[in-house]
Amino acid sequence: MITLTSILEYIIPLLIFAAFVIAGQILKVILDVYVARFAKRTETKLDDILLDALRTPILAIFALAGVEVALLYTTLVPTGIAQWIHPLIFFGIGIIAIFGVTRALSGLTTHYGEKYPGIQPLVPVLRKLIKILVWFVGIMVILAWLGISISPLLVSFGVGGLAIALALRGTLENFFSGLHIMLERSVKHGDYVKLQSGEEGYVQDIGWRTTKIRMLPNNMVVIPNSKLAGTIITNYYSPEQEMSTLIDVGVSYDSDLRKVEEVTVDVAKKVLQEVPGGVEDFEPFIRYHTFDDFSINFTVILRVKEFVDQYAVKSEFVKALHERYEEEDIVIPFPIQTLEWRKRKEAPEEVEG
Repeated sequence: MITLTSILEYIIPLLIFAAFVIAGQILKVILDVYVARFAKRTETKLDDILLDALRTPILAIFALAGVEVALLYTTLVPTGIAQWIHPLIFFGIGIIAIFGVTRALSGLTTHYGEKYPGIQPLVPVLRKLIKILVWFVGIMVILAWLGISISPLLVSFGVGGLAIALALRGTLENFFSGLHIMLERSVKHGDYVKLQSGEEGYVQDIGWRTTKIRMLPNNMVVIPNSKLAGTIITNYYSPEQEMSTLIDVGVSYDSDLRKVEEVTVDVAKKVLQEVPGGVEDFEPFIRYHTFDDFSINFTVILRVKEFVDQYAVKSEFVKALHERYEEEDIVIPFPIQTLEWRKRKEAPEEVEG
């Protein structure tokens, strides 16, 4: 026989569950409409990041909480089954909370990476480390909350972590070297560098284990981070990309050195203004420095926008200077060797006595 009490046994848990779901939906609408509108008006992005992290898990948490409370007001579920359902609900709420915290911290890491370019290369690494750390701590907290002893697990993780660290010693060394390179920012993505061993090119990528350098012939050099951290590096983009390029020239001793300087500087100015890669507003200059065997030598100082621009600028300067020197009758001497042939004297004949 159906009684009011038996009907209420079914209706009350359903009403409780529905009330929690509706409350969660209302809170989600409030966050999506009113709080989101307020967050857009603020200058900081932190509230937007936290709001975005809360939107997704909030309805699921309210639904699970509704199931938990509904179970307290019904006797329809056997006690043995209910004892298993309660821990599962708490475990589910904990997992959803971990997702929310991970998403919030990941968003904050990305935000500060954009705000402070110095840590931008570290963002992918930090996001992964934060995710691993949050999940580890979160699972340990959930297990402890459910009454499961985590001491043996922590000991096992400690021993296992030590064994893994010893086995992956080289990998960890490369990882921390890469972390040091990213933090120090002595070498950055896109820089043109030259290593002590002779390799040179553009830094293509600084990863967890290796750094990739694209050479001018379009070959890729892959260097372990531990090796890169221990070598001498010339960074042609530090402190700035613009750089001076030097060209040695020699003229004959009969040349008018003032005229040579005037002509050379004039050619250098035109080259810097006409050749792509030259710094147009730079005032080139020369410096005499050597009385050589066949010439008076000097160095021309030009300015280019980046390292590889020097090749085109040097080439055009040499061609233009050679042509102009011919027009101005300025001689570029070349070594001359004079060979002197001497006839060997014949030895006197011996006279027998």
